Amino acid sequence: MSELLFEILCEEIPARMQRRAADDLKSMFTERLAEQKLQVQSVATYVTPRRLALHAIGLETQQRDVTEERRGPRADAPQAAIEGFLASTGLTLEQCSQRETPKGIFLFANIQRKGRPAKDILPEIFNDIIATFPWPKSQRWAVGNKTWVRPAHSGICLFNGEILPFSFHFNGAGEGPMINFGNQTQGHRFMGGPAFSVKDFADYQAQLKKNYVILSANERRALIEQQITKLAEAKNLAVYPDPGLLEEVTGLVEWPQAHLGQIDPEFMILPKEILITSMRVHQRYFALIDDKGQLVPYFILISNIMAKDGGKTLVRGNERVLRARLADAKFFYLQDQKVSLKEHAKKLEHIVFHDRLGLMNEKVARVQILAQEIASYLGAEPQLSADVAGLMKADLVTGMVGEFPELQGIMGSYYAQLEGYPEVAAQAIAAHYLPKGAGDSLPDSALGRTLALADRIDTLVGFFAVGIRPTGSKDPFALRRIALAIIRILEQGGDLKLSSLFEKAYTLYHPQLLHQKEIPSQAEVLEQLKAFILDRLKVYWREQGIRHDTISAAFAVGNHDSLYVLKARVKALEDFIGSPEGFNLLTGYRRTVNIVQIEERKDGKNYSGPVQESALVAEAEKALYRALESRRPLLEASLQNHDFISVMNELSALRPIIDRYFETVTVNVEDSGLRANRLNTLAMMRQTLEKVADFNQVEERI
Repeated sequence: MSELLFEILCEEIPARMQRRAADDLKSMFTERLAEQKLQVQSVATYVTPRRLALHAIGLETQQRDVTEERRGPRADAPQAAIEGFLASTGLTLEQCSQRETPKGIFLFANIQRKGRPAKDILPEIFNDIIATFPWPKSQRWAVGNKTWVRPAHSGICLFNGEILPFSFHFNGAGEGPMINFGNQTQGHRFMGGPAFSVKDFADYQAQLKKNYVILSANERRALIEQQITKLAEAKNLAVYPDPGLLEEVTGLVEWPQAHLGQIDPEFMILPKEILITSMRVHQRYFALIDDKGQLVPYFILISNIMAKDGGKTLVRGNERVLRARLADAKFFYLQDQKVSLKEHAKKLEHIVFHDRLGLMNEKVARVQILAQEIASYLGAEPQLSADVAGLMKADLVTGMVGEFPELQGIMGSYYAQLEGYPEVAAQAIAAHYLPKGAGDSLPDSALGRTLALADRIDTLVGFFAVGIRPTGSKDPFALRRIALAIIRILEQGGDLKLSSLFEKAYTLYHPQLLHQKEIPSQAEVLEQLKAFILDRLKVYWREQGIRHDTISAAFAVGNHDSLYVLKARVKALEDFIGSPEGFNLLTGYRRTVNIVQIEERKDGKNYSGPVQESALVAEAEKALYRALESRRPLLEASLQNHDFISVMNELSALRPIIDRYFETVTVNVEDSGLRANRLNTLAMMRQTLEKVADFNQVEERI
């Protein structure tokens, strides 16, 4: 079975780019193989800090021969047209065939293309991949005008043990930096020996390991987990969970070695978030916790070398660096406390929220008003909501958040507690940034949800007001994520009218919008916001497994302002339609609609007039009329009270009555008066059901 090995050796690839680079290399390679009509059994890619590699098994060694039929001009076409066609195919007139078609007799050429060897095609593929590789950031060096993530040194290209020699020039003129592809590579930068040759993938992987390089990121990650767990358990401790840090450290080392260090006890007075963030961001250390989940004065570092003294010097050096880092953090922490949050908040007038949307203190003032409006609907106290909203951005100007932006909100929460604010207020300051992503948790208090919602509504309305909206895949201000957060908060509860909130938020922006030109009108903005939220809502609910047709059917009626109410309607409708009663009622509805629509088209009139009860003859039609008439107020009251379960129960009760009607009643009778009355009865049934949802949009369930 054929085997391909490809590698580029370069300077250190940033850890955050490695996983995507491996995925991109695999997809680009398989796409280009498909373009060349070459099949492959399996493709795997690998990445370490200094290399990007690909291993393919079962790659076809030869393209298949291809016969292509091409139609030319008519047989009696001008000579110039015929000669042009023959020149494009490389055939003579005698080698072409003539065939009768509905449009006349045409020339046809059968062109045979000989398949090329894969070893001739692969260098072309890799040249193209290197030239077009989508690094998020890349660089030029020397006099090169083509880029790579970091300066490249060498490459491997082996196919079935044979070197496929080619060169890639990082300058279009063939000058300056270049890499030659052969069968040689290097191991660890410091511990590895000189460059060595490889003969296949197994040999490549084995020799890398002899030279202190673990090629597989999964293997390095597992080794790091094993080492740090062992060090922690030796102290009866556990590693503070941090998957992101583990992923990053895996991309920083080729030969991981874990070492245990100590934190100076004087710094343990700092909040755990400060300690963890300082160690994580600056030093990439793992924090340790005890059996109660409390942070302890130890850390684990991952080095990329095997120290001769077992790592003692290395640990001492890292402890010294950490001490300096934490001393800075302690200084910021204590200095920040010398000024109250209210005083910090005054400095927000020096921070620009957005150059077209004003300053951060102006945003805070708007959010205070919105929070006061929202609070009672979500179960929060309005005045407390406004007061805490005035403090929730204050920590942005503190020294600690200036050093660690990741701690925004968290530090405000700590400082609020130290100043004696109620615990619910302090927690809400941190929680108003939640949720930070699609899978993140929501604020767990009414006050937190109030601040989170007010903050996001202000941001979303502001950007839409000046004409900044997501377009295609571009969403630089994460407005889709903001909309999703609004939806998730609102669907938890509260009969909030979203359009009213948008209108209120827009009004608060008037001072910022007065002198701006070429911005949409208020009506346009509010309509765009409504459409944007509903679009995100449909996407979000579809991801939760709610069928698109159910969503459309519910959207077609009722009030869309309250997402909590709309979600209840959609869920009740989904459950109802999925039940036998709902399925059968839907069948009766479709039959009703079809009959009424056909007769309306035939008669050129709408059957929506009052039903003459005295003209009802059959028992089944009397029963249907009485059932619809008696349930009308019940349905309207239940819809008004958002009691959608009762609505669906009432509809379920109609099912046997409707079934009996269609079994025993003939609608299109000769008596025109009786016929019209029966059509009005069916129209009455259609109108009754369509107050609940537009069942016409519900698709057949299979």
